[in-house]
Formats: sequence, structure tokens, C-alpha cells
Amino acid sequence: MGDVLAGIHATWEFDTDAVLIRFERGIRAPKLFQSLRERRIPYAALSSVTLTPGKRNTVVLRAVPRVGADPLVEAAAGQLKEGYDPYRLVLPAEREVLAEYYADELRTVLDPASDEPAERFLVAAPEAPMSFKAYDGRAGFDGDRVSFRWSWTGASSAKWKAGDQTFRVGELAGIVWRSPEALDGYLRLIPRTAAPVDHRAGGSLDDTLGPVAGEGETGGPAAGEPSASRAADQDPAAVLFGLGYGPVHESLPFAAAVLESVRRTQPGSGGPAPALVSAGRRDPADIAERIHHLGELHRAGLVTDAEFSAKKAELLSEL
Repeated sequence: MGDVLAGIHATWEFDTDAVLIRFERGIRAPKLFQSLRERRIPYAALSSVTLTPGKRNTVVLRAVPRVGADPLVEAAAGQLKEGYDPYRLVLPAEREVLAEYYADELRTVLDPASDEPAERFLVAAPEAPMSFKAYDGRAGFDGDRVSFRWSWTGASSAKWKAGDQTFRVGELAGIVWRSPEALDGYLRLIPRTAAPVDHRAGGSLDDTLGPVAGEGETGGPAAGEPSASRAADQDPAAVLFGLGYGPVHESLPFAAAVLESVRRTQPGSGGPAPALVSAGRRDPADIAERIHHLGELHRAGLVTDAEFSAKKAELLSEL
């Protein structure tokens, strides 16, 4: 097509085999759009195109992605608010005829198998390296490894006992991202020892996570016991979100990048069991701070004498 269609917060440029979406970086644009900057969506990644009335004299042109085609959409798992949907182009109502024209043009270039789930990701994931600050630590991803470095002010004693974590993507089966705009948001890594995670399938978070400590055999929380989302507070393979920590525009692109790497490096369900890898050498001041916090946990009775001695020795060995 070779044309450009400018809307509110985004511009769509139509190429021979894809639509290039460039997001506005203005102060009124959603932060997720500012973070994504631009995305190239192959026509093969689309399942359908819709044009519907919008709010306040606008129309909405939406390209519907195929199931399994976009790691960002798969990681979001239906949790994105309408205004954060990167596949929506909002236009003034007077441009409805033009929008209908482009909708018809897009429909003519859809893949014959557009109504079927994609066998692999067709849309590029956000690029590593990347990081964000969660409520109980800092998450980092270099394209090969995911690291969680715990915060002494937010991390639980269980995470402090486990120590900072590093996971190779080849040791993971997938991820679960729960929006920080929901209650008890988190990013959880699923080791390959857990049940395989198929992000192209439906189901609840409990279906994905399976039973956790304190839950009944059906996978739902037992009466009076914590839910799976709350268990993330005790899971060294998860970081928590809170007010101002792990916002959508930081944590979702991160989750999508990890998911894409996991799917690319481990296309099958078999493989070696996952293993936790200790973090590298740290700054002496950081070690001293962690030993101080460990001492506070020990004095509070949250860490036994043996656990305190063993963890202190482990931290000192990293100097």
C-alpha cells in the first residue's frame, strides 16, 4: 500500500508485507506507547481488522493479532486496558471513510491461515538489555539471563534467605505477568520443572501456576489460605509490583522479551531441568548492607542461628 495514516497517539505506515506503527512520545500518550516507540507488525501476524465507533466523535481502527503471534500480547494475557492496546488507532470521526478504506485494504492482505494460532512469534519482542525496579527488588534481563536482586526494604525473609537469583532462559518454561494495576501484581518465572506453560492457550492464572503451598488439589486457594498471587511474595522466582514499582510500561515489555527468548531457545517441552545460578561478585558496600539486614532478621527471630551463619558466610565469600 505504501500509505501513512495518522491517528491519535500513533501513525500507521503500510508497507508491502507489514504495517509499521510509530507511537507518539508526547506527554499525553500512554507510557506503554512511549516505551515501545515503534513496532513492525507483519500482515501474517493479523487475524482480522475491525472499525468501530469510539468516544468523543472518534472511530477506532483495530488490527486484531493472531493468537500466539505477538509476545507482548501473549505476556499481557488479556490484562491490558483498552487505552493501552497497541493495535488500536483512534481517528477523528470525519476520517471514518478513509479508515474504512484502509480496513478493507488490510483485509485483502491477511494470511489464509489468519484464523489459526501462529506456530511461532511473528512480531519482534522489545530488545534486551532491560531492567525495572519492582517492589521487592530489581529485575534485569541481558537477553540470556534474568536476574532478581532483592531490596532490603521490600523483600521477604524467604527471598533474603534464598539470595539474589539468576535464571538462564533455557532453564525456563515460560512466564506469568500479572498487571500491576490489578491487586497483587507480579512477574513470575516458570522453571522447566514446573508444568509447561502454553501462552497460546486460555485459562486462569491458577491453571498456569498449578497448586502452590496452602492450596487445594483443584489449584484454587484453600479456605483461609493465601492465593497464588500472594505466594509470589515467598517465591524467589517472582518479583512483586506495587504503587510506582513495576509499572505496565516497564514490566510488560520486560516480560515479553523474556517470553520471546524462552520460546526461541526452548521450542520443545523437553530439556534439562532448570537450575538457579548465583549472582556474580558484588560491591563490598552492598555485601555489608545485606549482612546488616540479615542481622536484623536474625535478631527478630526470622532467621535461625544456623541460617544466619551460613548466609553470612555465603555473602562474605562473594567479596
